[in-house]
Amino acid sequence: MSIAHGEALIRYDPERVKPEDFYQTLEALGFSIRPPDEVAAIAQEEAELQSAWQKVRWASLALGVGSGLMGLRFLYGPHPLLMAGMAALAFSMALGPARFILRNGLQALRRRILNQDVLVLAAAFAGLVGGGLGVLDPAFPSGAFLGAAVFVLAFHIIGGYFSIRVHVQASQAVRRLLQLQPEQAARLRPDGSEEVVPAAWLQPGDLIRVRPGERIPADGIVRAGASAVDESLLTGEPIPRDRLPGDPVIAGSINLSGALIVEVTRVGEETFLRQVARLVAEARAMKPGILRLVDRVLLVYVPAVFLAALTGFLLWTAGLMLMGGRPDLIRALFALLTVLVMGYPCALGMATPLAMIRTSGVAAARGILMRSPEAFHVFKDVKAILLDKTGTLTLGHPTLIACIPLDGDEQEILRWAAGAELPSEHPLARAIVAAARDRGIHPPEPEAFTAQPGQGVIARLEGQEVLVGRRSFLEERGLELTAALPVLAAQEALGRTTVLVAVDRKVVGILAFGDPLKPDAAEAIATLRRLGLEPMLISGDNPGAVRAVAKALGILQAWAGLLPHEKMEIIRRLQRQGLRVAFVGDGINDAPALMQADLGIAIGAGADIALEAADIVIAGERLQALAEAFQLSRVSYRLTATNVGLALIWNGLGMLAALSGRVDPVWAMPAMAISVSAVLFRSISSRLLEPTS
Repeated sequence: MSIAHGEALIRYDPERVKPEDFYQTLEALGFSIRPPDEVAAIAQEEAELQSAWQKVRWASLALGVGSGLMGLRFLYGPHPLLMAGMAALAFSMALGPARFILRNGLQALRRRILNQDVLVLAAAFAGLVGGGLGVLDPAFPSGAFLGAAVFVLAFHIIGGYFSIRVHVQASQAVRRLLQLQPEQAARLRPDGSEEVVPAAWLQPGDLIRVRPGERIPADGIVRAGASAVDESLLTGEPIPRDRLPGDPVIAGSINLSGALIVEVTRVGEETFLRQVARLVAEARAMKPGILRLVDRVLLVYVPAVFLAALTGFLLWTAGLMLMGGRPDLIRALFALLTVLVMGYPCALGMATPLAMIRTSGVAAARGILMRSPEAFHVFKDVKAILLDKTGTLTLGHPTLIACIPLDGDEQEILRWAAGAELPSEHPLARAIVAAARDRGIHPPEPEAFTAQPGQGVIARLEGQEVLVGRRSFLEERGLELTAALPVLAAQEALGRTTVLVAVDRKVVGILAFGDPLKPDAAEAIATLRRLGLEPMLISGDNPGAVRAVAKALGILQAWAGLLPHEKMEIIRRLQRQGLRVAFVGDGINDAPALMQADLGIAIGAGADIALEAADIVIAGERLQALAEAFQLSRVSYRLTATNVGLALIWNGLGMLAALSGRVDPVWAMPAMAISVSAVLFRSISSRLLEPTS
């Protein structure tokens, strides 16, 4: 269960209980129940954000009016009209925009949870009660108490808005994922004609046409046509998969070249995209909780405030009686109420944001964008860092790794292959042509060209027939491959994709494709290990490619061929062992793992869904920024701890003074100003890491 995200996963026996039982129990505890449908839940969250923004506008107006009334009070004294205006403002705030604050505080007390909501409730209640008592007894400064109530409620409303905003941004990960599935589909009628219908209308058994460049609107089986399909959202592999009749395709993947006729097999909640969306939501609900520094402090501070308030009351009642005097009920009530007002630490809510703002400036100069303060602070406790392969440790696109001659010169073989592939739009064809041009080779224009989608090409160059394609493509045409088989096996064992080149029906060479490591990958892995982090490799790519990368980088533990839910399960397994886990990825298939990890780190060139699911985003491709983010997390945590201390010290001194029963609650406002200024000055003046040039 994730209180932070307001989500819970419940396993139950339907023979014994029903979902309605859970709803009733949660509502009795004070929780609001959102619809389980992701789209409806996101819409409701956005409506809540709009409502919170409206409350912020009212709170800002109340701050302005309250400040004006307090200024007039200092100039003209406690005039009845001013006091009436302040009372109207305070009670309209408490019963209007801030009503939810009082409700949350009462519910927290009912659940025996001492948090900031309880602190705000106590401070606001003390201000309102003190203002009411001021009508009966001039010893109570009614205007000061009421003004304090207005300020406390207004500041809390503004802080609450930003909390809701962070939560809604996290939900955008699911929204972006669902938007990958097209809204419309070209469905074929029984007579073969085509009609455009909403994708939501598709049913298993329908036939749809998917043209080149379009996303596939539903999971299905290819019934006609051939094409290369980008399924990186499933596997993370940069090399597209060739899809022929009988091959499966998934919703959201991109048809790159030929037109396809697809028979729909899964729709709605059963499609791959919907399953990943559920995984993201599940990971968000099961993500280990991060008890923020502020929350840990409040576990001690809130009881201390109530104990101090009770001490102030007892001091001037039972204390005086024990000393042989008469109890002073007015002074006791004044002490109790003033301590509660003084106890609300306005700057406490700013301690973490100001530290993050200061740290984020240095981090941004190094290409590190921090999206979650709490998760960034947990980075210092991370012991295992899991890294995706494709696009994270590697460049993320197919590159010609080797040209292996079987008969002839390497340059000449590449010249033949590039010439044959010149008209092709296949990603491997573009990689061949790019490699030839990088080496200064000028491929000849083909005199004739025929492409067999998913298999290879046949071209005529300078009067000779050139074939470039898969092993099966050449075998079907009767070419002798005996000499090529050992080389093919060796290259494929390394996880490379292979293509054969034949000239005039003789195999002359093999082209091997892979995904090269980023230039700083080895250095980044070594630095992380020196900092005490254990790098691990976790990938959807084939075992050969994963083993090769792990060996090159000195990574001892690696997993290959994983689907999104399998990556997420490995992270949970490590978390159950008591480890704090960070995950670094960039693809759509990484989103559930990024959300499940204690700390999700996305590479900035990755998919939108990965960026939205992450806590930290590394802009660009510089992997050394991972180590710098880890170091900055330690510095940021120390700065936050200092800020929390500064935020509380003035309130602590104010509470001690308030025990005298003689401190006007108006002094709570200067105390707030001093603590806010101290936190602000400390955040600005602190020296972190030097920004890179």
